[in-house]
Amino acid sequence: MSTSTTLLALLEPGPAHGYTLKRNFDQWFGRRRPLAFGQVYSTLARLTRDGLADQIEVEAGHGPDRRLYRITPDGAAAVDDWVFTPQPAEVFATSTLYARVTVALLSGRDVTDVLARQREAHLRRMRELQAARRQATGAVLLAVTYELAHLDADLRWIEESGTRLDTVRRHLDRTGGGHA
Repeated sequence: MSTSTTLLALLEPGPAHGYTLKRNFDQWFGRRRPLAFGQVYSTLARLTRDGLADQIEVEAGHGPDRRLYRITPDGAAAVDDWVFTPQPAEVFATSTLYARVTVALLSGRDVTDVLARQREAHLRRMRELQAARRQATGAVLLAVTYELAHLDADLRWIEESGTRLDTVRRHLDRTGGGHA
């Protein structure tokens, strides 16, 4: 996900301060990893420098100045481009899970244990998400169902990989690709 473009898109409904943008980002996109304030303000400075956002007001107060930002027409065009450009399908061609399983195979570690542990972690997370889905609405429902679908796909891959381990090990032994 492009944090800068997402923050820029959060300016489309109307001008906002950095604090408001962070709060909205965290509400919609930062469920597992909230955005740091420093990242918000450095991103806003970059967006302003690049002509995608304007700083339209500075309010002096007892603390740091409060700066109000708005999106520019070039910024709105950048958001359109980002939203409507399809994500490359290859983005899912590799993953940390795949890499860990492959390293376990190549190094002679217990791949069955790796798959079993990951299966349990996925099932635990799916139970949490299924409980959350009962109360979820709007964008939160979209986020929860998106994560559930990806976990389900991973679980299918874990199951299929478990049935192929002997075949893969034999292939690695023949080609010298793994430790025995």
